[in-house]
Amino acid sequence: MVRLEAEVFDELVAAALQAIPEPFASRLENVEIVVADEPSAAELAGARVPPGATLFGLYQGIPQTGRGAGYTFVMPDKITIYRGPILRVCSDADDVRARVTETVIHEIAHHFGISDERLDELGW
Repeated sequence: MVRLEAEVFDELVAAALQAIPEPFASRLENVEIVVADEPSAAELAGARVPPGATLFGLYQGIPQTGRGAGYTFVMPDKITIYRGPILRVCSDADDVRARVTETVIHEIAHHFGISDERLDELGW
């Protein structure tokens, strides 16, 4: 487990977001990105995480591919990056940076409508 101050972890998430390439960065719409210590039991259940498995991030919302003409006055989508699980599986600060970047990209892909299956096909 890596020990890392919350502020440093938050900076890693911010850096990962700043590294999102165009045209994706400018097309992030109605989405909030937050950091939480741990996923709740409800979040684990909602994401269908099997017992003993780990959840690094979670996308909750309506992907851009599912938004139609009636998509108005909708609460923002939410991407949560979970600090505790990431720090527990990483061996050093570089590993944390890589895991955070991978998790942020993975969850943003869901915002754009890319499924876990497709991400697996793409090697993510």
